[in-house]
Amino acid sequence: MIGNANIPAYKVAVVDDHVLLRKALARLICSFENYGVAFEASNGKEFIAKLSKQILPDIVLLDINMPEMDGYATASWLTKHHPHIKILALSMESDDTNIIQMIKLGAKGFLMKNVEPEELNDALNSVLAKDFYLSDTISGKVISGLQSGAQKASEPEALTEKEKEFLRLICTELTYKDIAERLFISPRTLDDYRNALFEKLNVHSRMGMAIYALRNKLVDINQL
Repeated sequence: MIGNANIPAYKVAVVDDHVLLRKALARLICSFENYGVAFEASNGKEFIAKLSKQILPDIVLLDINMPEMDGYATASWLTKHHPHIKILALSMESDDTNIIQMIKLGAKGFLMKNVEPEELNDALNSVLAKDFYLSDTISGKVISGLQSGAQKASEPEALTEKEKEFLRLICTELTYKDIAERLFISPRTLDDYRNALFEKLNVHSRMGMAIYALRNKLVDINQL
């Protein structure tokens, strides 16, 4: 395992079948303050096998296209078995269908493999602080996909005004703590709102709620 001299505050697993890229990403992550690499894997199957033997990572940098077990299957498994581990999807192609599918499966964000080091650092920080990350380029593709290619969602069912306001706020840059303060509720009550909306909307992440809000026009698309 590659790591900083000091014990890192946050651990990242890097899952990608391209060895040179995977190791380059691992070294880059270890150069960031507060981050280290828990372990590397070449596909989802190897990742799951190592996961049972290693300290659980805080974030998984997950390639989509891999042999044996791809990013879609791995994200689905992770969301079911370790929902607290945050997923950052990684791909060579910024296809809006791939992006939306990974988000539906629980990914907190999406990065291109040609990402600049500063953006990778920002993405790691963002998923920890705000529970999601999308670059301006990827955000545009998500919005485009929702407008032109995605099936229109059903009207919001039995959402209270407080829940609608919560959905609007999760589309902003505010952290969950900030949102709780804005709504004058405790962090525990905010957790109750979030979990209730996960159940009502059949989503698994903050970005999933944001997509629902966009589809049902609860928030202006420029806010995402």
